[in-house]
Amino acid sequence: MKQIKDLYEKDKPREKLVSKGASALSNRELVAVIFGSGGKNHPLMTISKEIETLLENEKLEALDIKKLSVVPGVGSSRACQILAAFELAKRFYIESEKPLIRSPQDLLPLLKDYAEKKQEHFLTITLDGSRRVIDVHLTFIGTLNYAPLHPREVFAVACTDRAASIIVAHNHPSGSLTPSDEDKLVTKQLREAGFMMGIELLDHIIFSKGNGFFSFAGNGIL
Repeated sequence: MKQIKDLYEKDKPREKLVSKGASALSNRELVAVIFGSGGKNHPLMTISKEIETLLENEKLEALDIKKLSVVPGVGSSRACQILAAFELAKRFYIESEKPLIRSPQDLLPLLKDYAEKKQEHFLTITLDGSRRVIDVHLTFIGTLNYAPLHPREVFAVACTDRAASIIVAHNHPSGSLTPSDEDKLVTKQLREAGFMMGIELLDHIIFSKGNGFFSFAGNGIL
């Protein structure tokens, strides 16, 4: 026959996580697992309850060592511990949410807001080593049908983002997807600049409202 002590042991946050998985734990229990133990005058679950209340009342990005340290039984060392755990989880969550670009079609949802613009909008999409989007930068706004661009404007944002590669894209207000001589020249300049800087130009996309897109790489002219 199972003893009360045995049942209690299985209800402890750490044991519960092992037997049922992290998703079965409450917020308070998850905090308790991160902390591991309480103090002489500060039981673990009491500390966890205080942290849970703080999280409910504060935005996660507003939490800092000072706010956590004032919770009885926490202190600066444990405040650092829990902030580090939150930051690590946030980074991996954000990473998993970044779009992965395998083809031009994967990029189109990021461009749709510019398809109806009456001027050319030139965008630089920076990518990490796994070809996930770091950011989409509006690099230049041109006239009705011409957007002069210098490679330094593109690679300035690529360097700031520490991008492994980039894709550039711009809309054609006319609706035509045929690349102009200027489009071809800019693509050539960007490819050469990227080679020199070690940041590969993967593609240049021309798009317009309702007419699909043109991919320089997909048409073998990159």
